[in-house]
Amino acid sequence: MTSAAKDRAAMWHLRKGLYTTVAGARPSGTNALLEDIVVPVPSLASTCGELSRLFTEHRYRDSVIFGHAKDGNVHFMLNERFDDPAELARYQAFTEDMVDLVLGNGGSLKAEHGTGRIMAAFVRRQYGDELYAVMRELKALIDPPNLLNPGVLINDDPLSYIADLKVAPTVEAEVDRCVECGYCEPVCPSKDLTTTPRQRIVLRREIAAAEARGDTALAKELRRDYDYDGVQTCAADGMCVTACPVLINTGDLVRRLRQENANPVADLGWKSAAGHWSTVTVAGGMALSLAKAMPPLLPKAATAVARAVAGSETVPAYETVLPAGGSKRKPLESPAAVAVYFPACIGTMFGPAEADGAGGGVSAAFLELCGRAGVDVRIPAGIGDLCCGTPWKSKGFAKGYSVMTERVLANLWEATGGGALPVVCDAASCTEGLDTMKRLAGESPEYPGLMFVDSVEFVRDTVLPQLEVTRRLPSMALHPTCSSTQLGANEALHALADAVADDVFVPPSWGCCAFAGDRGLLHPELTESATDSQAAEINEREFAAYASVNRTCEIGMSKATGHTYRHVLEYLAEATR
Repeated sequence: MTSAAKDRAAMWHLRKGLYTTVAGARPSGTNALLEDIVVPVPSLASTCGELSRLFTEHRYRDSVIFGHAKDGNVHFMLNERFDDPAELARYQAFTEDMVDLVLGNGGSLKAEHGTGRIMAAFVRRQYGDELYAVMRELKALIDPPNLLNPGVLINDDPLSYIADLKVAPTVEAEVDRCVECGYCEPVCPSKDLTTTPRQRIVLRREIAAAEARGDTALAKELRRDYDYDGVQTCAADGMCVTACPVLINTGDLVRRLRQENANPVADLGWKSAAGHWSTVTVAGGMALSLAKAMPPLLPKAATAVARAVAGSETVPAYETVLPAGGSKRKPLESPAAVAVYFPACIGTMFGPAEADGAGGGVSAAFLELCGRAGVDVRIPAGIGDLCCGTPWKSKGFAKGYSVMTERVLANLWEATGGGALPVVCDAASCTEGLDTMKRLAGESPEYPGLMFVDSVEFVRDTVLPQLEVTRRLPSMALHPTCSSTQLGANEALHALADAVADDVFVPPSWGCCAFAGDRGLLHPELTESATDSQAAEINEREFAAYASVNRTCEIGMSKATGHTYRHVLEYLAEATR
């Protein structure tokens, strides 16, 4: 027992990490079974001791016990393989002994998680014949045809708990440790459109199981449907890992599947694009400017025809919410620089929002803020040809990603003086992309120590203290992004919003907008589904400003709400003039 906050935090970290550690490290092909029992508190210690003895007796070496001691409530976890008859017999013997132990100590086989199929066979033993008969009578009165979860709570088969058990065949290293808890589902942007991370994993297991038993027809049908439901409509935003107890990023699986199925011609084309990225981004911006100058129906019709011919995964759909193209990125030298500024290439392809005072978008706003605060930054030479690599990585084009990785890391290593200065990026997804690029490069001896910081964190820590806000806004609707969440930059984002606006509103159902670079243009239905609830909450009132921290997310939210979203730094620049 301790009153020291630091020690308490360490203990809670250990307690909460037990399930994650054991479930995540279990052998591939096994299920993680989490049980939930309760005994009178005076019997807790002896029950735990006997439970540990049963683990040893039945050869469950990696089991753990944790729970809520003050309530006599214990959770314990087993790793079991249900496709092996010998292992199944072991589990049956253990369960019988465990039930005798708990009931013998005056306990209950379920405490807070509720009785389910595994414990249904023992309900009569726990409550006795009389109460069990009452339960059966109530069930018959409420549900005469026995349609509601038959056998889940009331089950007269003493071996029902070892029937119809779900197996977990080995599928992919990225997802084999999934325990199918479903914690990932609420944060997934495709949950209301196609599948969730949990469902993507379950479907992969079903495909493997169908192939193992020779059901090639089912496997083929599942694979065909999986392309759209599991792969193409995944935003690969990584929000699943923020909720997953065993830290699975299903986006890693999807990106690998895209890489395995990548069109060789497209792969070579994107590799060529990586070698001429400045030309590609400028041309993309010019195309958007041309489309913006036309009647909206023309570019919409042209892209619709092209999508019908070349496919929705190749040609983006034109949306009237798209801006004109942006400005070409140019180097900026500063001998006294305290950071290297990496303006994202999406600012070249997608120009600033059409709003009064928008100026040159986030890049101009960032440089304006740094200049006003007396903070010198430099933009590296060759910036026009540099990219965080996300377009290649998310689409599975490994060759182009490799080309871009080597160019970017070598350039930034030189620009930062061998990692002496941080690299600041003005788009959260690109900051995350740069950090991922460095991580995947393996901290090579050539480029150790490169540091990537998002612009909102840099401005909050280095720039904002030197500024005076002279014109506050009455209200602001704020959209954090999946990348700002994973970067841990949301606190800084909120700090800048609070510095600018009196009332900052983040919708209760906030989540990833699923625009995901160009995914929202390839599959507009994904962004529409992902933003439906939060857009409705935002549009319950009017705000003086609508802000985010990534240009493509601003476009996605502008389309969803009908209001113009801009980078929070643009509002800060205006508020400090």
